[in-house]
Amino acid sequence: MSETTTLTHATATLANARRLCEPALRAAIESLPDPLRRMAVYHLGWSDPDGAAVRTGWGKGLRAALALAAASAVGADPLIAVPAAVAMELTHNFTLVHDDVMDADRMRRGRETVWSLWGASNAICLGDALHALAIRVLSDALPGATVGTAVTLLESAVVEVCRGQYEDCAFETRSSVTVEEYLSMAAGKTGALIGCACALGAVCAGADMATVEGLDAFGRQIGLAFQITDDVLGIWGDSGRTGKPVGGDLIRRKRSFPVVAALMSQTPAAAELSRLFHSDAPITAAQATSAAALVETAGGKRRSEQYADAKAEAAVAVIPRHAKADDLISLAYFASHRNR
Repeated sequence: MSETTTLTHATATLANARRLCEPALRAAIESLPDPLRRMAVYHLGWSDPDGAAVRTGWGKGLRAALALAAASAVGADPLIAVPAAVAMELTHNFTLVHDDVMDADRMRRGRETVWSLWGASNAICLGDALHALAIRVLSDALPGATVGTAVTLLESAVVEVCRGQYEDCAFETRSSVTVEEYLSMAAGKTGALIGCACALGAVCAGADMATVEGLDAFGRQIGLAFQITDDVLGIWGDSGRTGKPVGGDLIRRKRSFPVVAALMSQTPAAAELSRLFHSDAPITAAQATSAAALVETAGGKRRSEQYADAKAEAAVAVIPRHAKADDLISLAYFASHRNR
């Protein structure tokens, strides 16, 4: 498939996954007691802060799409993996709500974050509730022979996410971070859940463990491509598409992949960027713009794009040979070529 055809395929796959999963996702959210339900409905883009119905969208649905695509890839009806897809989206959104608190981000998907409206303590409670709800969805919907495996996979991935998030936060106070350390962090923070989405789809389809593990490995590679691309968008993306202010990562001195790659380049631009990052003074919006230019001059953007492409290709290379791979391949390409 051409690049345009592949992205068109991915867009259609994502839209279909959102269509198939939204009724079950809404039903799960509606089961929460207020005020948790009200905050969750707002976070997912289905209401304004006062509870009036709107439709701004609940995100890309990548994890849901991968769960359904994994089930389809091993020969099952993708509908069989809807509970796994819903559980993955609930878990993903639990991490987003908590991440916004940790990073003090006031905007997500072009709207105010939950904590900025209801406070950090309430946002933490919502994140915890979404996590618990994900487990309940799996335990209520999956057969007994499958639910134990599914819950173990999901909770093991959550532990990896927590490890990765701890490292990501710690990097902000470190004097230096290597590319290898960054990749280890991203493998937990992002790769684990995306790998789990693929694995759970295969589990729901009754695949053997070798296939489950192969699809988990595929998803983990996609996770790295997705996270690196996310880092690029955080510096150079269109805020109208990403829904987040550009430059925020640089103002926080976040050690994203482009920054880490730039700082390790041993170029004059890297030396200037290092002085800015190691200064005690806050980084202003104007300085963030200058820092973005330094990162690009030092090769951080180019290396990030090359690495994201390489990880997407590595993902495709580990798809089990017997799998029907078109949807998976298109989603791998999307992970490294998206613009939001």
